[in-house]
Amino acid sequence: MKFNTKVIHAGIEPDPSSGAIMTPIYQTSTYVQEGPGQHKGYEYARTGNPTRRVLEQNLAALENGHDGICFGSGLAAMDAILKLLKAGDEVVASNDLYGGSYRLLRRIFEPFGLASRFVPMHDLRALEAALTPATRLIWIETPTNPLLQIVDIRAVCDLARSKGIMTCVDNTFASPYLQTPLDLGADLVMHSATKYLGGHSDLVLGAVVARHSELSERLHFVQNASGAVPGPMDCFLVLRGIKTLHLRVQRACDNARAVVQFLRDHPKVGRVLHPGLSDHPQHEVAARQMRDFGGMVSFDLKDDRPDQAWKVLSGTRLFSLAESLGGVESLIGHPASMTHASIPREERIANGLTDSLIRLSVGVEDAGDLLEDLDQALARV
Repeated sequence: MKFNTKVIHAGIEPDPSSGAIMTPIYQTSTYVQEGPGQHKGYEYARTGNPTRRVLEQNLAALENGHDGICFGSGLAAMDAILKLLKAGDEVVASNDLYGGSYRLLRRIFEPFGLASRFVPMHDLRALEAALTPATRLIWIETPTNPLLQIVDIRAVCDLARSKGIMTCVDNTFASPYLQTPLDLGADLVMHSATKYLGGHSDLVLGAVVARHSELSERLHFVQNASGAVPGPMDCFLVLRGIKTLHLRVQRACDNARAVVQFLRDHPKVGRVLHPGLSDHPQHEVAARQMRDFGGMVSFDLKDDRPDQAWKVLSGTRLFSLAESLGGVESLIGHPASMTHASIPREERIANGLTDSLIRLSVGVEDAGDLLEDLDQALARV
């Protein structure tokens, strides 16, 4: 089954009780049993819900994995993965990653004895030098947020496997339409389904897909034991969103190409970051492991004073100033004060995340309208 068919059909069957082609929203907390331990596969909604189960099966098919496990948010999914580790273990992650991931590692898990190291993961030698006998997990984010660096998933996973280290790829920016990390050797793939999978900015949900049964069983245990599960309505909305994933992401990629070219040609724009650019340092890696280059774009102004960036951020009409990404509407954001504010400024600057960096999540509107909007906003600088 090809991907464009999987998003419609994989793991999804008409409802057996009614024939409904759309998976019903099983809005229930408990299930009647015929006798103690005699039930129809479901006992209590924290442990399992039919709407959630269909979504988990669909996600597993999209990522070519063994099974999916859904959570209340992307960070709840990451939290569950980190709970597979113990005090004294170490996690190595990219030095350019989502601020919430950094905060979870540093502020929540380090006090419990789980150490974190942050390295430029696109540099395989730097990564290998950072590994120690205590390293148990390599956390890969590619494309990275917000500098859009590309990590060679296969190379990192080969290195990790040679040392008995587990790997997880945060695939939120790419979605399974653009890359399938399990096919490249990753043990786990994680999503904030709030973003491209849901695609309509109307839900919060996280998901993990495991390559093998052993990890999926452990994560289902954490899911049930910790209870950070999504509600059936959110699961239904993700299932609905996935049906158009291929159409939405491809349109976003096409629009992003037009935006990138416009920004490269604009006299007031300095650095433009997008893996589709032929002079991007990891362009060849991106072309090898991705099917297209994504709808995320970051850029600086030549006049890099923050107040000039704020003129652009507050001046757009179609690009809405907001957190998040991956919806049908285009968004504009300021990572230093929004998505990455939890990372100390000195670390942000050292990694290349300037105070004036602007991040775009390019949506599916008419490309010409988006370019006109950016042009009038840049005219304020």
